[in-house]
Amino acid sequence: MKAIVLQQPGHFERIEMDEPAKPAPGEALVAVHRIGICGSDTSGYLGKMPFYSYPRIPGHELGVQVLKVGPAVTNVAPGDKCSVEPYMNCGHCIACRKGASNCCATLKVLGVMTDGGLRDRFIVPARKLHPSTRLSFDQLALVETLAIGCHAVDRPALAAGENCLIIGAGPIGLSAIVFAKIAGAKVIVLDVNAHRLEFCRKVMGVHETIVASDQLDADLRRVTNGDLPDVVIDATGSNVSMSNAFGYVAPTGRLVYVGITTKDVTFKHPVFHKPEGTLLCSRNALPRDFTKIIGLIETGKIDTQPWITHRTNFEELAGVFDSYTKPETGVIKAMVEVQ
Repeated sequence: MKAIVLQQPGHFERIEMDEPAKPAPGEALVAVHRIGICGSDTSGYLGKMPFYSYPRIPGHELGVQVLKVGPAVTNVAPGDKCSVEPYMNCGHCIACRKGASNCCATLKVLGVMTDGGLRDRFIVPARKLHPSTRLSFDQLALVETLAIGCHAVDRPALAAGENCLIIGAGPIGLSAIVFAKIAGAKVIVLDVNAHRLEFCRKVMGVHETIVASDQLDADLRRVTNGDLPDVVIDATGSNVSMSNAFGYVAPTGRLVYVGITTKDVTFKHPVFHKPEGTLLCSRNALPRDFTKIIGLIETGKIDTQPWITHRTNFEELAGVFDSYTKPETGVIKAMVEVQ
């Protein structure tokens, strides 16, 4: 069975693996059809992802098909097409007992802390499979990306009519845009990349976009009638951006970090104390997010068609992956066709 391993930052290796064992009770054997490339994958490739360990089989944005199920599995059956919830949680720690399986004390994310889907087949807990009879493998692989944005918008309880600034127009920022619009907020997008902001205007239907500059405070006040944003979601993973974001929130505003950095994030306390700001982090997503998103795509309320800008296959991935780390190539979402 074929697989691709990221042996160390910047170095992929094609390997042959043994076939998976027979699925145990509660497990399912799945065939991988599609893998979306996301910021965690590129950060792992660049050696900038704090939770990543090597060597590692990447891949956690997955569209799969069930081949076999173990005893006591009732939620899926052979032949089902599924999205994979890639957060392997223990089920009994304090986070899991609170219903926060996304930040389990011993969490292992597929393709990050444990081997992921960049292989023909693998075994996964059946409870992590979310089936759909209507979605394509491409769409199923996009569900996890959208789930990150869904959870990030839920964290500050974004309300209709509020001003929401989303910093960073990469895939996670774009997914936050989708759910900020669904919440009825006034969406503003900030980025250094004019091409991505154009995508936000033409494809995502965002009316207010701002290119980062020395006039940022004035630009933010102009589009918020002088109020500044009620909610700021930073999806950049840049410690500089994350540090600066403390100064963007309106009185009683909320700042959400969905991007991750290994570097120090700093701020002058009065800047955030004065508006009585609230700092929140958003990690991964919850099972209900997957169910919600599949339903929204199935009913046409989320259009995934514009998302996939680049495609490759299993054999060519190693040769083209480096280009996916460069913003100037215009990558929004790259999709790997495994079979």
